[in-house]
Amino acid sequence: MNTLPNCPKCNSEYTYEDGNQLVCPECAYEWMPVVEGAEQEEEKVYKDANGNVLQDGDTVTVIKDLKVKGSSSVVKMGTKVKNIRLVDGDHDIDCKIDGFGPMQLKTEFVKKI
Repeated sequence: MNTLPNCPKCNSEYTYEDGNQLVCPECAYEWMPVVEGAEQEEEKVYKDANGNVLQDGDTVTVIKDLKVKGSSSVVKMGTKVKNIRLVDGDHDIDCKIDGFGPMQLKTEFVKKI
């Protein structure tokens, strides 16, 4: 018989399989089982429009005019953005642009300085 691991959250021994996940009936925690020999997920690598690797704190410039959603203003090409923060999601960069305030950008519209 195939033995399932205990729940990593509450250490319950009554875990069961539900599709490709494991479920704990006591605390309702769901997780993906670790397959032996499989590689762990690697960190996502963020690259600018030219293929340069971006990191938190980098300074980038905008490579095309970008319309600001919900406003009639435009972030002009060549605008310098300092101290970027990389995040997961639809837009990869959280930043603050002078004259616009907090904003999210996609890495495909910037280049590293």
